[in-house]
Amino acid sequence: MGQIGSKLRRAAGGLLTFWCPGCDDVHMVNDRGWTWNGDADRPTFQPSIRVTTGHFTPGHHGDCWCVYNAKHPDEPSPFRCSQCHSVVTDGRIAFLADSSHALAGQTVDVPDLPPHLRDA
Repeated sequence: MGQIGSKLRRAAGGLLTFWCPGCDDVHMVNDRGWTWNGDADRPTFQPSIRVTTGHFTPGHHGDCWCVYNAKHPDEPSPFRCSQCHSVVTDGRIAFLADSSHALAGQTVDVPDLPPHLRDA
């Protein structure tokens, strides 16, 4: 386990992780659902990657973070409902239009891992 190249980390259970600048968080793919081109600096993953929370999650029923925060304006949760849908090809992340963050519809380089995720 640990950093492989400047862009990826290998985690337990066959997971590969990379930093998503749209979500400002880690995204993970596994070897059971995605293919990887083997390049840790210019990764390609297939198929697309969709990360969802709250009401964006398929099959979600009931309240979500949006509802919680509306009901508790004086004590909002740091969580939010979101969707990030992307295609990673040759070290570039193409954020699809159904992403809920500010990078929807844009393509950016997969960033280097942030300092707290790098091996010493």
